[in-house]
This record gives sequence, structure tokens and C-alpha cells, in this order.
Amino acid sequence: MRSSLTLVGTLWAFLSLVTAVASSTSYFLPYWLFGSQLGKPVSFSTFRRCNYPVRGEGHSLIMVEECGRYASFNAIPSLAWQMCTVVTGAGCALLLLVALAAVLGCCMEELISRMMGRCMGAAQFVGGLLISSGCALYPLGWNSPEIMQTCGNVSNQFRLGTCRLGWAYYCAGGGAAAAMLICTWLSCFAGRNPKPVMLAESIMRNTNSYAMELDHCLKS
Repeated sequence: MRSSLTLVGTLWAFLSLVTAVASSTSYFLPYWLFGSQLGKPVSFSTFRRCNYPVRGEGHSLIMVEECGRYASFNAIPSLAWQMCTVVTGAGCALLLLVALAAVLGCCMEELISRMMGRCMGAAQFVGGLLISSGCALYPLGWNSPEIMQTCGNVSNQFRLGTCRLGWAYYCAGGGAAAAMLICTWLSCFAGRNPKPVMLAESIMRNTNSYAMELDHCLKS
């Protein structure tokens, strides 16, 4: 089974898969931001949260210790986080599609040409740029009441207060940066150039097809 990728292309396919999985997994995990509320640890992503307060008996607040997503898109604490959810999700989807095609190129001949590899690299750059934009939008939502309650009521845009950034945030940003800088560059050398013999055969087939159609038209 021949591959349509060069040796550099095989490395590109592997790194594309790693960066796509790292960014996408981080996107779904609620560990972008860590804080505490009512003495319990709390963590957030863009659309998920772990541990949240509810009204108990006597109207007192108690913490429910479980993870889940917000009930609706509008329930996400801030407009910045809503935008971050959409932009980052689109970037992750784009990276996953390119990674899947790159992996298929390792076991399918003539799937990825030199030009196709460069186009896929451009798509990776766009995907990484979208995720990076999402990471840049994320701090704009730190002034929402829900986040301020978790961060000591002193947080603001680009100021965390008593909270701290989680490992999933750095992992998403690192995956996006690797996709933009490393994978995009490697994609320029990933695909194989078409063989001259194959090009000649393709030209001959097209020429014979046109000749037969012309002959048919002349006879009719």
C-alpha cells in the first residue's frame, strides 16, 4: 500500500492529528479557568462548568459538585464566551477535518498532491487562527457576575482576581500555535508531485476522449 505523502508528509500527518486532538479535547473539557466558591473548587471552559451553587432549604446556597454544560447557548455567562465557543469550535472542526484527510493520505495513493497539501496547510492556519482568536476573546468574559463570584469579586477583563488559568486553556492555545506555525510549514512538503508517466497517461486519455467525440460529431 503506497502513501500519497512524503516522509515529511507522514510527520505532518502525525503532528496534524496530535494538534487537532489536543485542541479539540481541551475545547470540550471544563478546565480553562479555576477558582473557588463557598469553599468548593470551581472550574470553567467556554460552555461548561464544574460545581455550581443552587438554592437549598431556607434559601441558603449549597454547591452541587458535578460537571455539565450550560442549559442553553444564551445561558453562557457572557457574550465574549459565546463568541469564543463558536469561533473555537469552528477552528477545532477545521483542524480535525484536515487531520483526518492527512491520516487517510498515509494509506491512500494519489490522495494528496503537493498543491493539495499546501491548501490543507492553509486550512490549518485558518483553524489555528480561529482557536487563537477564541483564546484571545476568553479574558473579555471575566467581568461577568458569575465569574466574579468565583474569583473573589475582584476579577475584570484581563484580570483574574483570585482565579487562575487552567491547563486546558494553555493546551488549546498551544495546539493552535503548533498548527499555525509547524503544521502549516510542513504541509508545503507533504504531498508527492504527480509522476510524469501518470500525467502523460492522463493527457492521452483526455486526448483520445476528445478525438472520439469529435469523430462522432463529424460522422453524425
